[in-house]
Amino acid sequence: MFYDDLVTAINDYSENQFPTATVNRFIEQAEQRIYNSVQIPALRKNVTGQVTPTNTYLACPSDWLSTFSLACYTYAYGSIVTTSGSNAVTVTGSSGNSVQAGMMVTATGIPANTIILSVVSGVAYLSANATASGTVQATFQGPYTYLLNKDVNFIREAFSYPVTNGTPQYYAVFGPQTSNQFGMTYILGPTPDQIYKMELHYNAYPLSIIQAQIGSFEVIYSPDSSLYPLASQTYYNVDLSGGIGSGAIANIVTSNTGTLTVTLINPGTGYAVNDQLYAPIYTVSQPSIVQSVPVIQLLSVLNPAGETWLGDEFDVALLNYSLMESITYTKGEQDLVVLYKSRGDEALALLKQLCDAKEQGDAYRNGLPRYKVT
Repeated sequence: MFYDDLVTAINDYSENQFPTATVNRFIEQAEQRIYNSVQIPALRKNVTGQVTPTNTYLACPSDWLSTFSLACYTYAYGSIVTTSGSNAVTVTGSSGNSVQAGMMVTATGIPANTIILSVVSGVAYLSANATASGTVQATFQGPYTYLLNKDVNFIREAFSYPVTNGTPQYYAVFGPQTSNQFGMTYILGPTPDQIYKMELHYNAYPLSIIQAQIGSFEVIYSPDSSLYPLASQTYYNVDLSGGIGSGAIANIVTSNTGTLTVTLINPGTGYAVNDQLYAPIYTVSQPSIVQSVPVIQLLSVLNPAGETWLGDEFDVALLNYSLMESITYTKGEQDLVVLYKSRGDEALALLKQLCDAKEQGDAYRNGLPRYKVT
């Protein structure tokens, strides 16, 4: 089920013709209900980042919902001089960290899964012989250490002042980032003693099935002096017009020097790349009249096809929860609200059985499911 199909079904079942912004709200609420109830393996993400010595914090991705696993490992890059048939290689110009015993080496002329056994005076001794001679670029990766999830208070007490440095062993969700009140941060314990790569496997809010929402844009407002904003002012919840879509809302900060800052509040739907969107502001040339002026041009849109895993594989839950929201919105009969919630719950139970049970096990470990025949 694509976005257009879902909207048509909601309107048909409800015997209504909802405005685009309203039906999008139904869909978003249904998606949030589902994604916070089931951990769908197909929607997990994996990202890598980096922590540095003395920095005990690590920012969560902007779309982070919950943590599946967090691991760290040391790494380095550099040049190695190899001799065919020898397990000794000379390492030069390493960056990131120093090359250490236990690291895995990846380079041309080095067999796969080769490990550094020891390092003596810039010479690394490998677990396998080189198959070619020459100077090549190499990457060195240390073993993974998976961190345990603990409470913030545990980490504060266990690794209190003076700061305890070492390989991070524990993490906790600390709180909002200083630069983004809506973004979360991990606290690590102990505080990293060197540079580490961090690999985060996490459950995320996927792209909504809502089609062609604004992804990125550039500010294009560049008027002559007669069209400068009348004064430095903040416009909240401004409806943006123009383009082939609808529903975009932004906060706009103007300056009497002619600059604008645009913060998107609602990405709308149905837009296309290069659409120019307009906003009403007061200008010097006509101080008592709000003029609609071009403010942004779209660089990208999200999900232009209006397709998601949930819409393709399990649209019954998405449709019924959307219908429950629509009936609630229209103050419909209570029995219809109960009906659609019941059907949505039944679909959600099947989805949980798939994602939280079947996809988390196998017949060898768990055996085949057995059902009583009636």
